Amino acid sequence: MTPATRLAHPPRSRGPAANRGHAGAREAAGAREDGHKPVRAGSEFNPQTIRIPVSQLVLFTRQMAMLLTSGSGLVPALAAIGPQMRHERHKRMLEAIRTDLEEGSTLTEALGRFPRAFDASYCAVVAAGESSARLPQMFNRLAVIIGKRRAMRNKIVGSLIYPALLILLSIKIMAVMLFFVIPRFAGMFDTLGVKVPASTQMLMSLATFLRSYWYLAVLMVAGVIGLTVYLLRSRQGRQFLANMQTRIPVAGRLASRLIQGQTFRILGMLLEARVGLLEALELASGVTRNDQFQNLYASLREAVTRGDSISGALDAGKLINPSIVQAVRTGEQSGRLGEAVSFAADILDEENTELLGTATKLIEPMVLIVMGAIVGTVAVSLFMPLFDMTSAI
Repeated sequence: MTPATRLAHPPRSRGPAANRGHAGAREAAGAREDGHKPVRAGSEFNPQTIRIPVSQLVLFTRQMAMLLTSGSGLVPALAAIGPQMRHERHKRMLEAIRTDLEEGSTLTEALGRFPRAFDASYCAVVAAGESSARLPQMFNRLAVIIGKRRAMRNKIVGSLIYPALLILLSIKIMAVMLFFVIPRFAGMFDTLGVKVPASTQMLMSLATFLRSYWYLAVLMVAGVIGLTVYLLRSRQGRQFLANMQTRIPVAGRLASRLIQGQTFRILGMLLEARVGLLEALELASGVTRNDQFQNLYASLREAVTRGDSISGALDAGKLINPSIVQAVRTGEQSGRLGEAVSFAADILDEENTELLGTATKLIEPMVLIVMGAIVGTVAVSLFMPLFDMTSAI
């Protein structure tokens, strides 16, 4: 059994937080009068495949933090959050968790039944909260971490929307030119017997080919869409994309720093929650599939097993900025490694936000320049024969 699995299923806690959960279970023993029946896993409700969007995970975590801080029991808190979930399967998931709690399971065990909704690092922090009777504080930390993750994802998506729209506009303009405009010019040039330059002849040949074999273009677009879906959905495809994202020129640096920020954030949170160092390193490595960072975290675990310092292994890996390595080294020497790693994650997040903004400002004019160059080349190629014909007259 891996350390992640052990953390996802710890011994049942008998601290105040757990006692509140079992007290809430007893208080809610008659809560079935509202017409809700216990939901058990079945063929149409598979806990192993249920996923939850980041926005809904943030809502759940923040609500749990607020309700537990105010003194609510676990079962009443889940009963209050359930109706706020958007999708029926998520409501049923929370009802199944309530049922498990009423039957005597710990919250970590109940959440662990839904591994795609609550990953191993999430369950590890909850387990630490249950064992230390600090469950409200741990949900507060989780809410902050997941909120920052959602904010960074929204920034990335928002920064790519405008360039994507420009690219789609460029494709639309080229399609109109190739399928409608250029064939009309080609017919006019043939009628007038105008000699066209090589660039114009190439455009006319391309337009003729696309009009004659348009289904090949459709098949090509369908193939690209199918390949994209495969890469996003299949395990091998996701692994390939994860490995490639840090190897793309220029953009790979930003992707690497984003992964550093995410893994350091989880690692710092786990260490501050008093999770063991080896277990925390293993859970933090699960944030990404990128082989470079998987190898880095494997080397960190080996270093810890040998009794070496984490900062030395980070420095030898050459993936982490020396200033971040120095911050980790200082945290090791002062006995405050978790705080140092969390501070490094804060610094990385700030720098990544600045890099993202700069990259967005560079991408937009580059797309405009490329689009202008393509449209300008097509326009010049079409009008040059007309200019030659006019000068001959």
